[in-house]
Amino acid sequence: MLIVRAPFRISFFGGGTDFYEYFSKYGGSVISTTIDKYCYVTIRDLPQIFSYKNQLTYSKIERFNSLDELSHPLVKAALGYIPYDGLQINYDADLPACSGIGSSSAFAVALVQGLSAMKGLYPDKMEIAKQAIHIERDLCGEAGGVQDQLASAFGGLNRYYFDKDGYRVEPLRISPVRAKEFSRNLMLMFTGFTHFSGEVAKAQQDNIPKTISFLDEMKQTVDEAHRVFLHGDLDDIGYLLDRSWTLKKKLSGSITTDEIDRLYNRAKESGALGGKILGAGGGGYMLLYVPAKDQQTVREAFKEYTFEKFEFEKSGTVLMYENEII
Repeated sequence: MLIVRAPFRISFFGGGTDFYEYFSKYGGSVISTTIDKYCYVTIRDLPQIFSYKNQLTYSKIERFNSLDELSHPLVKAALGYIPYDGLQINYDADLPACSGIGSSSAFAVALVQGLSAMKGLYPDKMEIAKQAIHIERDLCGEAGGVQDQLASAFGGLNRYYFDKDGYRVEPLRISPVRAKEFSRNLMLMFTGFTHFSGEVAKAQQDNIPKTISFLDEMKQTVDEAHRVFLHGDLDDIGYLLDRSWTLKKKLSGSITTDEIDRLYNRAKESGALGGKILGAGGGGYMLLYVPAKDQQTVREAFKEYTFEKFEFEKSGTVLMYENEII
């Protein structure tokens, strides 16, 4: 038996430029971090004494003898790509699915690492990410970018580069004190409703030929944010998030709603310098940049909402066996 732990992520800048339709022609870039909220995938050989060969447990239980009987598309594609019969897979998570924190890609990353290890294979983080991207984007046919799989595999506060030749990961070299100061100015608020990111991403993907100029501006914002992270006033990150969110809303009409706009405007009136809906948009978690001195005012303005406590993490996906990290 083994356990794989894969982190969820917060994406700050550049989302949308990691879509193949854009970066294969123009090059893309994203700045994101992983946080200490995870999905956990437990895999073990299932004793062959039952009337079924395999069992998958997530929000429901599926018992099956062949992949044709399995309905979960991601697990079905993963088992077709990395075949293994006679097993039990359990999925658990610290945060809800469909909430903008890259949960499906973290699950894909954990599955790749776990199924590979069951077969005695130990791919590196880049290979894990590439296989997870292949499973989600090619085999499942799900719309979206490639940043989430890379973030969950590598972990940490990084800048990612994408082009037709592949992907590159560059850690943001800031001090632990500065990283801590930055994280303390972030608030993660659950909007109360989730979304299916594939539908929102599909609309955004279809619009790429018409939104090149906005994506170009978002990519420039990544460059500006990179400079601020290294040498600037961290509050400028808040203002850049605000500008980037304004641009992101132009990529598709499904990224925001009247309710999301109302919540965002209330947050800014209460002291937030900027923010965004995480993930593809349409719901889930709202990230807010709020100087520490103003955070109580924001909390009072949103008494009916849940704020998630978190820290940055840098381990990425981790294979664990009997409490020992391999």
